[in-house]
Amino acid sequence: MVALEKLSKKTAAGFHICVGLDTDIKKIPQHLLDYDDPVFEFNKIIIESTASYACAYKINFAFYEKDGAKGIGTLYNTLKLIPAGILTIADAKRGDIGNTSEMYAQSIFDYFNFDSVTLHPYMGLDSLSPFFKYEDKINFILTLTSNSGSSDFEKQKLANGKYLYQFVIKKVNEWNTKSNCGIVFGATNSEELRDNITTFKSLPVLLPGVGTQGGSLEEVVQTFVEHKYNNYLINISRALIYTDNTSKFGDLVKQTIIRLDSAIRSIEK
Repeated sequence: MVALEKLSKKTAAGFHICVGLDTDIKKIPQHLLDYDDPVFEFNKIIIESTASYACAYKINFAFYEKDGAKGIGTLYNTLKLIPAGILTIADAKRGDIGNTSEMYAQSIFDYFNFDSVTLHPYMGLDSLSPFFKYEDKINFILTLTSNSGSSDFEKQKLANGKYLYQFVIKKVNEWNTKSNCGIVFGATNSEELRDNITTFKSLPVLLPGVGTQGGSLEEVVQTFVEHKYNNYLINISRALIYTDNTSKFGDLVKQTIIRLDSAIRSIEK
């Protein structure tokens, strides 16, 4: 199934939560440490507990690459657990000169077979073009992020009075000729979201920052509802996967994602 179809099918059914698998072995329940691959066992339970309610799964490469070959193996095995009808996102934040990006794109889309990837745009179109060649994927391009350092570059004002992140939105719309582009827009930027949502046009939107980083689920959903904009994913990582650290953590994670989905649906009505 084409990535955009996977996403649209889920969002049309009222599912918008993207489960972030930023799995840190220091934070998982202690009883899992007896397994040969504790991170994989943790991810397995998280996926089993949330698969009926998740819109997507986002795997943050940094949490796996730090462990070298073993970590990459865990990433690959985790990816195979995700049901085929649910969007997978490689949170790898790639973007480099053309021939290097060719290799990155082949890794993400051909070897791992992710449905989508996060990219940064600051080296320009030629650094992203190798990813755009994959017409059945989605490329989520960093636009306005949820970290405090976003003011260093993304919120700098250009000579024409626009902010740099607004120019990025414009460029992504221009690049979206194959309907395989999306944007990353931090949920902590609720005012900017309200002010700029009409410029997104039809781009899928990945929103990190709800939960531990302080973004408001209610404000984000309300903004999308008011503009009748449905193709959005709210990523929640730490505030969801570390809900509990006992042997019952899977059940509590399930209850949490059900509660989040219910909150979204109550606003969408």
